[in-house]
Amino acid sequence: MYPRVLKPPKNKSFFLFGPRGAGKTTWVKNTFPEAVYIDLLEAEVFNDLLASPQRVGDFIPKGYKGWIIIDEIQRVPELLHEVHRLIEKYRYKFVLTGSSARKIRKKGVNLLGGRALTYQMHPLITAELGEDFDIKHSLQYGHLPCVYTEDDPKKYLESYVKTYLEEEVRQEGLTRNLSAFARFLESASFSQGAVLNISNVARDCGIERKTVENYFCILEDLLIGYRLPVFTKRSRRRLTHHSKFYFFDAGVYRTLRPKGPLDRPEEIESIAFESLLFQELRAVIANFALDYKLYYWRTFSNIEVDFVVYGDKNIFVFEVKRAKKIYSPKLLSGLKSFRKDYSRARAFFVYGGERVMQKDGIEIYPLDLLLKNLPQILRGQV
Repeated sequence: MYPRVLKPPKNKSFFLFGPRGAGKTTWVKNTFPEAVYIDLLEAEVFNDLLASPQRVGDFIPKGYKGWIIIDEIQRVPELLHEVHRLIEKYRYKFVLTGSSARKIRKKGVNLLGGRALTYQMHPLITAELGEDFDIKHSLQYGHLPCVYTEDDPKKYLESYVKTYLEEEVRQEGLTRNLSAFARFLESASFSQGAVLNISNVARDCGIERKTVENYFCILEDLLIGYRLPVFTKRSRRRLTHHSKFYFFDAGVYRTLRPKGPLDRPEEIESIAFESLLFQELRAVIANFALDYKLYYWRTFSNIEVDFVVYGDKNIFVFEVKRAKKIYSPKLLSGLKSFRKDYSRARAFFVYGGERVMQKDGIEIYPLDLLLKNLPQILRGQV
C-alpha cells in the first residue's frame, strides 16, 4: 500500500468519503488492523442491518474500546441514528466510509451533529507515489491506486467505469436507463475542463435537459464529477457565472472520452494536463487540511485563468498549457490580467517543457516538477 498523507484523529469518530477505488477500504484496514469491521457491501450484513439498524450493536464485543469501521455507510443511512446513540452511551469510536455525504443528507440523516469529523480520500498525489511517479503514466492513466498495481491499467479503468454503471448507478436506483446514462458519460467527457453548458450536452446525447442536469448531480453524488465555480471575490470586471466541469481523475476522463478519426491527440493530452493539476490541487488542499478554496477565473471578454486557490492570506493562480515552449506572450496574458486585479496573487504558468523560469513576476514550471513541489508551494515553503 502506498503511504497516504491523511492522518486520522486519535480519539474522535470520523467520516471518510471518497469515490470507489480511491483506496478508502485498504487505508482503514491497514490503519486500524484490530478494528471491528462491518462491510455493508456484504449482502448478508447489508440485509440484516437494513432491516434492523439497532443490530449493529451485536457486532461490537461488550466492553470494547477500539475502533469500529462501517464501510459504505451510505448504503444504510439509518445506521447513523444508532451510531449516534452508541457514541453517546458507550463513547465508541467509529470510522464511517462512504462514497457520498450528499446521498446521506438526501435521506434526511445528519452527519452525527458534529460528533464526527469529516475527511476525504482522493486518488494518490505525487508525494504519495514517490519514486513511482511518472508524468507520462499519470497523464494516460491518472492516479487511482490500482493503475499502479494492476498488470493492465487500461483494462482496469475500462472495468472501473463499467463498475460504476452497473454497481453504483443501478444498485442505488439512481437511474433506470443505463444506456442513456452511458451516452451521457461520453458526452460529458467532452465538457472536461470547459464551462458547462447543460443544454449542449443534452442535445449531443439526445436526452432531455432536466434529465442531463440530474445526471450531473449523480456524478457529484458519487464524487466522480465536480463543478468548479468562478472566482468572484471583489471583482472589478464582469465575470462569467457558469461553472466548469471535471471528472475527478485524468485516467477516468481519458477512459470515458471517445477517440474518433477527427480527434487530435494533442487536444485530449492538453485537457489531461489540466485535469491532472485539478485533481492534485483538490487532493493536496484536502490531505494537508489547507484552508483554501478552489476556483477558476474568466471574464466576459474571455480572459481566463485555469485555477485560483484562494485563502484569507494567500492567493495562488495557475494557467496550464501542454506546449513545450512559451512561444507567445499571450500565453501569460490571463495571469497578468488577474494580477492587475489581485496584486498579492502568486502566479504560475505550468507547461510541458523542462526548465523552471520567471517572466514578469510569473513563475514558470514544468508540470511534473510543479506536482512534486505543490504541497510545499501551497504551504509557503517554496
